[in-house]
Amino acid sequence: MHTLPRGQHLWRFELSLADDRPVWASGLVKSFGKFEAVKGVSLSVPKGAIYGVLGPNGAGKTTTLRMLLGIIDPDKGERCILGESSPRNVSQRVGYLPEERGLYPSMKAREAIAFMGALRGLDWAEGRRRADAALEAAGLGYAAHGKIRKLSKGMAQLVQLLGSLIHKPDLIVLDEPFSGLDPVNQELLERLILAERDRGATILFSTHVMGHAQRICDRISIIAGGKVRFEGTVDEARTMLPMKAQYVPCSGDDKVGGLLPADAERIGNAWRFTVPEGGAERLVTDLIRAGHGIAGLSIERPGLHDAFVRIVSAVKAEEAEAVA
Repeated sequence: MHTLPRGQHLWRFELSLADDRPVWASGLVKSFGKFEAVKGVSLSVPKGAIYGVLGPNGAGKTTTLRMLLGIIDPDKGERCILGESSPRNVSQRVGYLPEERGLYPSMKAREAIAFMGALRGLDWAEGRRRADAALEAAGLGYAAHGKIRKLSKGMAQLVQLLGSLIHKPDLIVLDEPFSGLDPVNQELLERLILAERDRGATILFSTHVMGHAQRICDRISIIAGGKVRFEGTVDEARTMLPMKAQYVPCSGDDKVGGLLPADAERIGNAWRFTVPEGGAERLVTDLIRAGHGIAGLSIERPGLHDAFVRIVSAVKAEEAEAVA
């Protein structure tokens, strides 16, 4: 029977893990003076996924991303990017949009994009060619030869984003990419992110706006108080909360309240309440047997925003209790 040389099986296992999980971290800790910003964050990002790091302002999202990229080093813990424990060894395979935007204001848009590509090893001529194509595809072809200082804040942000993608990186890290963009450009950014995933890239981005994460993320982590409080799919986060129902009785039927769950609340001519554990079918049966009509009944599944608020609020309550 063929056997591998000693240690080769371990090497192949680690290579396979790096292929399947291009980003992972275990127990990352980072303090700034006496303030512990990150308190043991662990992440595992599947290859080809859009992975959202969600959390309120000050949760530790940016610090976590910077540790993953090697911009700052953790005080404790391990990290691995594209199979490397030293992120700078694979920097040319990574595209990064930092929270702090920054372009040379006197540069033309196409030159700024090509310059960012050159920093990642892309040939200048190829960078300019790709820049023209990328600006045209994003609806900014007219601004290719315009200087950055003459662009709006949102347009300049898109130019910097295109620059972070121009070398076709295997891993794309975006820190609060939707901040400062109008709704039209937010939708454009979502399409760009989806296109990069379809190309085969892995995307890791931070945000505190739940709508974007709910629409495009394959998996998420919710960070609060410097720790990961939830990790999984958007659907898994949403199922943490019970569904809500809105029931509209027939006109003149005002005696229905006693049959509804205890948290039922009258809003105009409708009742809103939590769907009982047995589901809405039994409730509907009870209403009909009691002679109450149903003019309307809708079941609403909680959104990611609701789950996020529940998780973060619980953490804040724990912290407040600990201080007290």
